Amino acid sequence: MPVRRRPRFKKASAKTFSFFLIFSAVVWVLVQFSKTYTQLIEIPVNYINAPLDKSISDERPDHVDLQLQDNGFSIYYFKIFNPKLDIDLSKARETDDKLVYTLQNHLSEIEQQLKIDFENSLIVQEEIVVPFQFKKDKMLKVEPRIEVSYAVGFSAVNPVELRPDSVKVSGPEKIIDSIETVQTESIRLNKVNQDLNGSVKIDTTGLGVLSFYENSVKYFQKVEKFTEGSAEIPVEVINVPEGLNLAYFPKSVIVYYQVNLKQFESVSAADFRVVCNYKDVKKGDDYMIAQIVEKPDFINSVRLNERRIQFVIKR
Repeated sequence: MPVRRRPRFKKASAKTFSFFLIFSAVVWVLVQFSKTYTQLIEIPVNYINAPLDKSISDERPDHVDLQLQDNGFSIYYFKIFNPKLDIDLSKARETDDKLVYTLQNHLSEIEQQLKIDFENSLIVQEEIVVPFQFKKDKMLKVEPRIEVSYAVGFSAVNPVELRPDSVKVSGPEKIIDSIETVQTESIRLNKVNQDLNGSVKIDTTGLGVLSFYENSVKYFQKVEKFTEGSAEIPVEVINVPEGLNLAYFPKSVIVYYQVNLKQFESVSAADFRVVCNYKDVKKGDDYMIAQIVEKPDFINSVRLNERRIQFVIKR
């Protein structure tokens, strides 16, 4: 019995069918988008030129409603690209603790921004009401976040200095009253072998509601050639109970320090005092901790060769 084969569409017929199917779909879409529709669209607003002495509330309106009567292409343009409307608050009037921007007085500007025609469209709201607070001025101390690593043989006596060391800011009273200091941005300087002189920005992260009168500060530090010195200092024990016969070792320790070359000769052992406080000894311990309690102000990187001072109580 002969096998019957199913009829097959020719490739040319399939291509023709697909072409007319796609063409019909495109024509249908074009026809539908060419029709006129009325649609209510939310237009996000962006506030510009806010008065410098005022802080705009976070509860301000974030959009206006546009009733758009146009073809489908224009409507989908607004839905897809979501254009924003700039509201110039310098043109708003002040009423009590609010800024009132009358949209009807600025229709030509809105038309230019949104590229629409108000003959067939309209803004639903007549005005935008923006609550505000008067800003408060305050001087805030600036704390440096500048980490300095010096080249071998170099150091500095004084910490990094900022100029100005305080900046003026303005903002909502509640926020201003809760802040006492601001910080610089974090920077690291390596292998420093000369005086520091530069500028660093103020870190305003999380402080966007504040207005800074200065956005950066200068930093300075005098860097000098340093050398290491040492001195043998007797250990002094204080607050030993009366009648307690205390013997301790070592009786003296070596203090190592860094000092600039110009002042090296002015340092002597008499400038230092090393003390152990017997009151700080914990029960069961047989040692005290030596601490440097006096030293010249112009030296740094001070350390002891031995901090544990062993002791015994003689009977």
